[in-house]
Amino acid sequence: MLGVAEVALLTFGLFACGPSGDNVDAHYSTWRNYGGTKEGNRYSSLDEINIKNVSELKQVWSFSSHDKDTSGRSQIQCNPIIINDVLYGVSPRSKLFALDAKSGKAKWIFDPFNQDTSSGKDAVPHYQITRGVAYWENGNDRRILYGVGPNIYAVNAENGKPVVQFGTNGVINLTEGLDREGGFNPFIVNTTPGCVYKDLFIVGTRVAETADAAPGDIRAYDIRTGKRKWTFHTIPHPGEYGYNTWPDKDAWKKL
Repeated sequence: MLGVAEVALLTFGLFACGPSGDNVDAHYSTWRNYGGTKEGNRYSSLDEINIKNVSELKQVWSFSSHDKDTSGRSQIQCNPIIINDVLYGVSPRSKLFALDAKSGKAKWIFDPFNQDTSSGKDAVPHYQITRGVAYWENGNDRRILYGVGPNIYAVNAENGKPVVQFGTNGVINLTEGLDREGGFNPFIVNTTPGCVYKDLFIVGTRVAETADAAPGDIRAYDIRTGKRKWTFHTIPHPGEYGYNTWPDKDAWKKL
């Protein structure tokens, strides 16, 4: 079930990251973005494999992160991306890995649980579903961004090290900067990768489905620094467009 914030993010994404956005693969022949393209259409125009030869496919390599839950409760929902013959994906226990797409050999593995971010106990990652990652580059600066529970990590795409210039030693905490005082359920996680638009990382969140849920706003962060650039309040605050259409003028404080 989609929440208000997720529907808003989906609608917003069609404009911010869709056909009018930058760096769109018009030929649908790569898989540089979660879901294939920034539109998320999950389509490829490649036709080397087709209904006539698909039965002839043979396994070339396999990879295991060796971190599935032994009781069978773990799952993986990640849709990997491929950049310059490197496959980037996320394991059941939130490890980010880079594989040589030709051989399947691991180039590096980033484990957020081994990171000392010095950003307080609230930055400790929690096992959550992570459906994919996002990629950004500018010259030799190449980054993978992905969510682990309430945290967004920026990782060097070449060596798997945290980009320390981003946020606090490579991580930002989505429970911060909510533009609202306490009194709400603190459950906030990022399960679906955000969208890269120029030098912005635009992200929505999954929040509780109870009446005391945290605000499910859409936020944009500077990809270089991790600083919040703007917030779209899914329930408008006083003075914002649409505020006067809400019968309850205090709805933004509690919904």
